[in-house]
Amino acid sequence: MNAPVETTPEQGKLGVIALVGLAAGLLSGIFGVGGGILIVPGLVFFAKMDQRRAHGTSLAAVLPISVSSLITYWAHGHVDWPVALYLAIGAVAGAFLGTKLLKTVKHEILSMGFAALLIVSAVRLYWSTSGSGRDQLILLMCIALIAVGVVTGVLAGLLGVGGGVVMIPAMMVLLGLPNVIAKGTSLAVIIPTAITGTLRNRSASNVDTRAAVIVGVGGILSAVAGGWISSRLSDSLSNALFATLLIVVAGRLVLQESRRRWSKAPIQ
Repeated sequence: MNAPVETTPEQGKLGVIALVGLAAGLLSGIFGVGGGILIVPGLVFFAKMDQRRAHGTSLAAVLPISVSSLITYWAHGHVDWPVALYLAIGAVAGAFLGTKLLKTVKHEILSMGFAALLIVSAVRLYWSTSGSGRDQLILLMCIALIAVGVVTGVLAGLLGVGGGVVMIPAMMVLLGLPNVIAKGTSLAVIIPTAITGTLRNRSASNVDTRAAVIVGVGGILSAVAGGWISSRLSDSLSNALFATLLIVVAGRLVLQESRRRWSKAPIQ
């Protein structure tokens, strides 16, 4: 009889990272985000990666996942390219600042800031409505989109997320874009943002390249399926599911940070 093949701890860890990628890709395709909101806690909770390194690795993995998801949305005509252009201008600039802050911001600030972002986004999604389309872009609106892009870029560089949780609601509220078009446009902006942030993070040694490749490849496989599912979901159901997921992830992150603080508290 052949001896059973044993799985080493290292192989098990790589398997977990691959599963994180598959889940992130599905999330990206369904909800039009880069997947960082799942990749970061996945790498921290299950792969036991340092919080700062997880943020940098997540942004690198977001790139191929977003490309795969974008192809599906683009094929269905669900990308507003003029809006994407103005958002990207601000996002690329913001990514430089965000990656610079990542070098100095404390661990607990990263964790709690990320959780707060998730909760705010979730609350908004529960009461969101989808518009029927936008009017012609005027100068003031273009400036507003660039400003939204800057915020998105900072969050991408600092928190390792693509920024869809900011851009999607902004496009729906400011421009009245339908949910599905806001998702596709968000993915188009995430790509240059992720490239900029990843190059900056690699120079600061804040990226685990092997983990990023594994997560990215896993995400590509499931992103197309997520995009197909998204095209068949109603806006209200899609928003409710996404909001619930954000709250669960944020709660887990807050709980983990609270436990970490208690474990370091001095015994009286």
